[in-house]
Amino acid sequence: MGTEFFMVGVGILIIIAIIDIVVGVSNDAVNFLNSSIGSGVATRRTIMIIASLGIIAGVTFSSGMMEVARKGIFHPEFFTMPELLTVFLAVMITDIILLDLFNTYGMPTSTTVSIVFELLGAAVVVSLLKIISAGDGLSTIANYINSAKAFTIIMGILLSVAVSFVCGAVAQFFTRLLFTFDYRQRIKRYGALWGGLALTSITYFILVKGAKGASFMTAENISWIKGNTLLLIGIIFVSSAVILQILQLMKVNILKPIVLIGTFALAMAFAANDLVNFIGVPLAGLHAFKSAIATADPLTVTMGALDKKVHSETLYLLIAGIIMVLTIWISRKSRSVSETEISLSQQDEGAERFESIGLSRAIVRLVLHIFDTAKLVVPKPVRHLVSRRLDPTAAPLPTEGGTTASFDLLRASVNLMMASAVISYATSNKLPLSTTYVTFMVAMGSSFADQAWGRESAVYRITGVLTVIGGWFMTAVIAFTCAATFATVIFYGQALGVIVLILLAAGLIYNAHCKHRVMSGEAEKEKIFNLKSVEEPLTAIETTFEHMGLLLDEIRTSLDSTLEALFRENPDQLRVQRKRVKKIQRWSNVISANVFKAMRVLSQTGLAVSNKYPQTIRRMQKLSDGQRDIVLRSYRHVGNHHKGLLPVQIEELQQVRELLNEILTEVEETFHRRRTADLDSLRRKDEQLRTLAAMLDEKQALRIHDNSSKTRLSILYYAIVGNAMMLSKQNLELLEIFEQSFGEID
Repeated sequence: MGTEFFMVGVGILIIIAIIDIVVGVSNDAVNFLNSSIGSGVATRRTIMIIASLGIIAGVTFSSGMMEVARKGIFHPEFFTMPELLTVFLAVMITDIILLDLFNTYGMPTSTTVSIVFELLGAAVVVSLLKIISAGDGLSTIANYINSAKAFTIIMGILLSVAVSFVCGAVAQFFTRLLFTFDYRQRIKRYGALWGGLALTSITYFILVKGAKGASFMTAENISWIKGNTLLLIGIIFVSSAVILQILQLMKVNILKPIVLIGTFALAMAFAANDLVNFIGVPLAGLHAFKSAIATADPLTVTMGALDKKVHSETLYLLIAGIIMVLTIWISRKSRSVSETEISLSQQDEGAERFESIGLSRAIVRLVLHIFDTAKLVVPKPVRHLVSRRLDPTAAPLPTEGGTTASFDLLRASVNLMMASAVISYATSNKLPLSTTYVTFMVAMGSSFADQAWGRESAVYRITGVLTVIGGWFMTAVIAFTCAATFATVIFYGQALGVIVLILLAAGLIYNAHCKHRVMSGEAEKEKIFNLKSVEEPLTAIETTFEHMGLLLDEIRTSLDSTLEALFRENPDQLRVQRKRVKKIQRWSNVISANVFKAMRVLSQTGLAVSNKYPQTIRRMQKLSDGQRDIVLRSYRHVGNHHKGLLPVQIEELQQVRELLNEILTEVEETFHRRRTADLDSLRRKDEQLRTLAAMLDEKQALRIHDNSSKTRLSILYYAIVGNAMMLSKQNLELLEIFEQSFGEID
């Protein structure tokens, strides 16, 4: 097969590289955007502009990292150009599938881990196939794989998880101990010095340590920087501290420029370290092709030329940077990934994305035991001092545009500075550690130090962290396995194998896109329940009743679909409604939390807090419990293939269904339109339902007596009728609270 085919292969690599930048940056944008977005330091547009400038600057520092794709995992001198293109194509096809899958579900994963293990998997399997065809022993695989470098990279990545968490927690603890949560007065005293130190550390790691990887730096420039490092650090510290002090005298909150500069720095560090994950492999493929066609026999010559130092073209790096910038502006999936980390580090209580599991509960018990033991060792005055200075209720979270930030600017600045320092240090030493691991674990460490993982949220936050970390390990396993499989397909299938894998990737990405669109629609629908601002508590109460109307609509449609599926014995539809139960429970909890927020502010403002508001919580709990009971009983009955309802039972329950539907619809519309309800009419319908239920109970008793209705069928029947009466009663009581509340508001 001629070189034309391999030229097409290089072209495919470049096209896939563009797609890989899009899916990769969609996942990694979380790394440098979350601290700014979570703290509400500026508008999203301003944050994006600053991050974009950081990316463009950072790509020019990534030249040194490109060597990882060429020789960091395997020894290129043992592979021919066709064999390396087999490895590279398998890696890139696997990468776009894997990263897009994680993006779809909003889970931050590591592009570094994926590319490293994909290279390892594809290189190992191609090496084994070469060894088998040559009849050599399997022990010779050590000649093909750069096991020492690969082991160093993998251990560095794993070690970064623990190091980043500890660095984030320690830095945040001492920073908070110095400034406290009510930091505004203390920032005026020594904030300029602290900010100067933070900015100096960032500049040092990016400019001084990272300069040797910059594509535009000459040897003379690098030598001068090394020889004048202390002078540069001193100049940067003094100038930063002076500028920040001047800004402070001008009544500027200096944490804002620090966070924005940190965003620029972290975006720059990200681009410098992670660009290799997106274009390193395609550039290595291009270099392999150029080296091969310059020889007399391009298809059989080994690629020892890749083992030499190759200076990456700045133009290629800038083009990749521009694509990265466009991606963070237009990608909707990047926002899904961002929301996961922000929700796990938010300071206030709120709707938790993850459920608790046994391991997270065990970890919480262990930590509580450690803290109880520490109390016996640490002197009481020290405990009181630390407790007083680390009181998270000392100051409210900042509010921007009517929305309360997830955490304050002080924590955001620590997140950015610590993550930038760790990433830039690794980049300067050509260690492709995971920026995702570093930024995520720094954020988790700082939120832990800030007591964001309180008794009310710790198990859910830890479950989230464990889920994300578990996803990271799955990334490694899936990346290795899929790349190895794809490399085998390409090795034997050649052109046909490449075409089949590209079609497979296209199908999987399209399916993930459709799935994400549905999930985004659901997420947008749930956003209306995020009552972030309760500055106007009376308005918040009105809004909460609107939310109750949406909840009732969801309960009504779910019950309607459940009973229809039960009558038709449709297990698939009942499975859908069983999944819907969790959503309704979650909505109910969020609305309850919003009521408490409004009540808290009402009491602080001196306004009377009606004892009816807490009653709404009980009503909603009973409503969601009733819906859940009907759905789960119906699902289990049909799923276990028990005998279906008798025709007469279906006819009777249809009457209950229609009457309950009328009551739910009337209450729901009352909440939506904020109009006065016809309570007398609804009470008559409720009474009519109870009369019907009493009559149906007697008829069912007769069926039990003559054994026409079996035990399980009778239990299901009575449960549906009983829950219908309960749901009707709770709706009426909720409506009465609504009427009284609007009377108080008026």
